Amino acid sequence: MSLFDLTGRVALVTGSSRGIGRAIVCRLAEHGAKVVVSSRKGAACQEVVDEINARRGGDEEAAIAVPCNISDKDALQALVDATLEKWGRIDALVCNAATNPYFGPSADIPDDSFTKIMSNNIQSNFWLCNMVLPQMAARKDGTITIISSIAGLQGSSMLGAYGISKAADFQIARNIAVEYGRHNIRANCISPGLIKTDFAQALWDNEDILKQTLRKTPLHRIGDPDDIAGTAVYLASSAGSFMTGQNIVVDGGVTIAETLAP
Repeated sequence: MSLFDLTGRVALVTGSSRGIGRAIVCRLAEHGAKVVVSSRKGAACQEVVDEINARRGGDEEAAIAVPCNISDKDALQALVDATLEKWGRIDALVCNAATNPYFGPSADIPDDSFTKIMSNNIQSNFWLCNMVLPQMAARKDGTITIISSIAGLQGSSMLGAYGISKAADFQIARNIAVEYGRHNIRANCISPGLIKTDFAQALWDNEDILKQTLRKTPLHRIGDPDDIAGTAVYLASSAGSFMTGQNIVVDGGVTIAETLAP
């Protein structure tokens, strides 16, 4: 267990009131981390905080809620400042929050939707990483994990702009790994396949899309948020201490398989 022990470490996870982010923040806390739960809605964040603190028990506060709209640079800085004021450090940053307001051919995407995808999925991650990195560098320790997607590895007729944004996240992680490796800071991406979350409901709730996905998945199922959370714990812990600049694909085998028999 010591390889995955996060006792004494502080983790900040965006988009962590539901879905993949919620699973990640809960599992990081389960392994001993103090965690910051963040999304746009304060009540939803507090629900997760209450669950984490109840599970940990005792008098120690293991989780706090700091609502934040990731499209607002000042709000992101306030999120970082609140975390540092509370616990004095951020050891693990997980950039999970993302958006995809458009599903369809790239030629038809409205300009405002394209701008929103690029702003929320790339620029906000870039901002937040640069806000957190200085205190990591000062301590010569820290991890950054960006939740990307296999959409960044494949062409798509319906998720083109989203895929562009997720491919850019790979490069953010690689650049941080190169620039900050001398400070013992590791940066990686996790690329999930189809996961059963509200965010991806338009895909898994569509019978034809689900059937097509399962025919290409060696494990013959779609993912669960905990399937991603385990990888996030690994990257934040000593178990992942020699892993940096990588994109870890967690997709049930979709990207390596041919279409399978029904």
